[in-house]
Amino acid sequence: MPDANALKDQGNKAFATKDWDKAIDLFSQAIAIDGSNHVLYSNRSAAYTGKREWTTALKDAEKCIELNPTWSKGYARKGAALHGAKSYDEAIAAYEAGLKIEDSAPLRKGLQEVKDAKSFDSEGQKGDNPFASMFADPNLIGKLATNPRTSKHLADPSFVQKLQFYQKNPQMLDMTDPRMIDVLGALMGIDMQGFSRPEGSNEMPTGMSTNDEVPSSPLPTSSSSPPKPSTSSAPSTEDVEMEDVDDDEAKAKKEAEILKKNGSEAYKKRDFEEAAKYFQQAWDVWPKDITFLTNLGAVYFEQGNFDQAIETCEKAVEEGRSLRADYKLIAKAYGRVGASYQRKGDLPSAIKYYEKSLTEHRTPDILNKLREAEKIKADADKKAYIDPEKSAVAREEGNVHFKAGNFAAAVKSYEEAIKRNPADARGYNNRAAAYIKLVAFPEALKDVNKAIEVDPTFVKAYIRKANVLLSMREHTKALEAVQEAELHDEGKKNATELQQLEYKIQMALYEQRGEETQEQTLERAMRDPEVAVSPLVHMLVSIFLLIYLRFSLYRTS
Repeated sequence: MPDANALKDQGNKAFATKDWDKAIDLFSQAIAIDGSNHVLYSNRSAAYTGKREWTTALKDAEKCIELNPTWSKGYARKGAALHGAKSYDEAIAAYEAGLKIEDSAPLRKGLQEVKDAKSFDSEGQKGDNPFASMFADPNLIGKLATNPRTSKHLADPSFVQKLQFYQKNPQMLDMTDPRMIDVLGALMGIDMQGFSRPEGSNEMPTGMSTNDEVPSSPLPTSSSSPPKPSTSSAPSTEDVEMEDVDDDEAKAKKEAEILKKNGSEAYKKRDFEEAAKYFQQAWDVWPKDITFLTNLGAVYFEQGNFDQAIETCEKAVEEGRSLRADYKLIAKAYGRVGASYQRKGDLPSAIKYYEKSLTEHRTPDILNKLREAEKIKADADKKAYIDPEKSAVAREEGNVHFKAGNFAAAVKSYEEAIKRNPADARGYNNRAAAYIKLVAFPEALKDVNKAIEVDPTFVKAYIRKANVLLSMREHTKALEAVQEAELHDEGKKNATELQQLEYKIQMALYEQRGEETQEQTLERAMRDPEVAVSPLVHMLVSIFLLIYLRFSLYRTS
């Protein structure tokens, strides 16, 4: 059964091919497995945006924000959905909310597109749409049917319906469908292919991506400025499937890969200065692959130059956003920033960037680093909180509450005393006394055991333990606690109290045994873990009981 990440990757691939329904289905399956992953809702929102289902896209965007209010991309999704629904003011507010969290290029671009769309729509309502009269032509379909470039599009019934809708509502003209470029060219009597992207090109239109960086804003709508006719010729979609790669660019890319390989070899040899030089040269030659920067950041990290590692990896994130790089590469850059902050001792920043990395791509390595950083920070916070003087004040406040009969408040004060000085056994022992008054014997027993662990010679803790066990009717264990107290009672300072406590326990034990039958005594003994774990003791008790019962029967007969 595929996991959520595998389904997400498949959904991203379907998205890249504009198979919206398949992408939505795959993201929905992933959500069914991991409904707390905000990235899945973000991606499905983008797929619904591609399908122009604005209401559903908005719903998923809002769920994404609900799960992670600090993730700026969720606001980009919301802005895109509202933009498509022509709720411009709300879309602007969504983008601005995202920019308050992170100043990113996609958010700024989305915001500008909404503002442009709002401005254009305001002008369009005044009748300024330059193409409205063309599409209002009643012979529109006939003209397109006779044109070899547009006739093939009429084989799609949904596209014909769209054209008929624009005939009746020319003011609603929308240029998001790339086939509309051919239609516009046919109506204007010019070749518009020079202004469109060749089918199959690797170049993505504005707001699109082939990986987890799915559209942050809808494709340009009628708010975009109309293309100006040009006499330049360009290959048509029938002739070209992919854009030709410029020879110089191909050469630069190849050179960069060689430099990267040299840098990796130098890195393995721990020749970091040489590795840094190669990775920097690779980026300078081909600034379209952020792995050159993340590798350079790794070199600085190994050199102990953590500030430069942070700066380089943050640049990798920024450049990666503009290049729409794979989300896994963005996650790796964030992870290295977090590791650099951790080595600097800045644990809050380290945790922040580890969490950012996990929002991009969840990996066990970064998750373990996050947990380690959180644990170290928690331990450091505890140590920083220790203050013996304030502990004594809190313990004294607890004593005041205890004497006043406010045992719940006493527990709270003793707890503060323990946090301020966990090496002082008196805090645990005093809290145990308050728990006894609240009849919370298991909690009291834990505290006296902790007090003894902290200070094994603390006689008062043994005495309190014996009292707790007595209240729990664990008389044998209570006697053992008294015996331990006597061993640590130097100078016999507590001899009288211990004798009285032992007598009290013996009387309770005698009363308990007097009320029991021999069978109940045996059953109680077998429940004692120290007896139950010893087969020899079990056997001896059984033999003794058997002899006793036979002797009793003999005497009665």
